[in-house]
Amino acid sequence: MQHLTDTRDASVADEVWFLEHPPVFTLGMNGKPEHVLAPGDIPVVQIGRGGQVTYHGPGQLVVYPLIDLRRARLGIRELVVALENAIIALCAERGVEASGRRDAPGVYVGGRKLASIGLRVRRGCSYHGLALNVAMSLEPFQRINPCGFAGLQVVDMTTLGIGGGIGGGIGGELADVARALAPHLVRSMGLPQSAAWS
Repeated sequence: MQHLTDTRDASVADEVWFLEHPPVFTLGMNGKPEHVLAPGDIPVVQIGRGGQVTYHGPGQLVVYPLIDLRRARLGIRELVVALENAIIALCAERGVEASGRRDAPGVYVGGRKLASIGLRVRRGCSYHGLALNVAMSLEPFQRINPCGFAGLQVVDMTTLGIGGGIGGGIGGELADVARALAPHLVRSMGLPQSAAWS
């Protein structure tokens, strides 16, 4: 994603990548190491996105919107809200009320965090993105202060009754959630229907 961002020009189409990471804690550019409480055997990687510390692992859908923000006529805050709104719309169609928070980007259900957002913008283009907890072990979040907030509770779609079995994998349930989320992302970010999806 960094290579695409560094080499793209106005002729390069926007892309949205859907993937699943192996277990890893990621610490944003301004992340404070003291928010990593007890990583154990899970690696901690410093990365070039905004935000504090979060966990990625099996059963979590990670979405990287590689968007030319000038062409899309989106500012950074508008992109964050668009990503939040896509998750909120996905939850609403499954009967769950979710919301965003201006003071702490992401999507919350009943005060528990369902999705985290951490972006980077370079040369007017976005990379990194969002992590949606679908069907995963939430235990690793207890080893950190998620997004820099001590005591913040985290939830996944399965716990909310709108997901499936733990570790569904990108080839299974995560792929289904990605397909359901894609049209919401296209609408909320104002992308053309022809945007490339990986």
